[in-house]
Amino acid sequence: MTFVVPFDGSGLAEAALVRAAEFSTVLDERVLAVAVIPKNNTGYARERGWIGESESFDRQSVVATLHQQVTDLVPAVDFQHEVIDKYAPVGAITNRIRRVTREVDASMVFVGSENAGRMVTGLGSVGSAVTAQDDYDVVIVRNRAPSKIAKLKNANPIDERSDFYVTDG
Repeated sequence: MTFVVPFDGSGLAEAALVRAAEFSTVLDERVLAVAVIPKNNTGYARERGWIGESESFDRQSVVATLHQQVTDLVPAVDFQHEVIDKYAPVGAITNRIRRVTREVDASMVFVGSENAGRMVTGLGSVGSAVTAQDDYDVVIVRNRAPSKIAKLKNANPIDERSDFYVTDG
């Protein structure tokens, strides 16, 4: 079984990753951070801070940045990125995350979302759609604190860092 964390680099995604790692320590489960990247979508990447204002979109650079962010927080976590079409329809990110949760037989999904726990329907966020599945338990992280994110960033030894991430071919 696996704990899955949809990861976009946001503060709440970081908090969800830390919570998953904390649960993992107790329950001895693998943690997989999953980033879904729209192909060549410069605007989307800039909105999320994956690239700077003057940078052009480079998927390998975006993947490396997200992977680094994940392993800075939790060095031993696995990281996987998925690529979708630049103009993918609404729900494509959610559908890809759901597919990954099925493929890895997720036992829990840790979602960082300000909205997912307040309303089950009517939201446009990835969190609300992922939490609607009943194939796995869901932990909704709506608050960055209390968190050990800063402590983990500074305390984890580099030699235990995972260098694993799945490429799309």
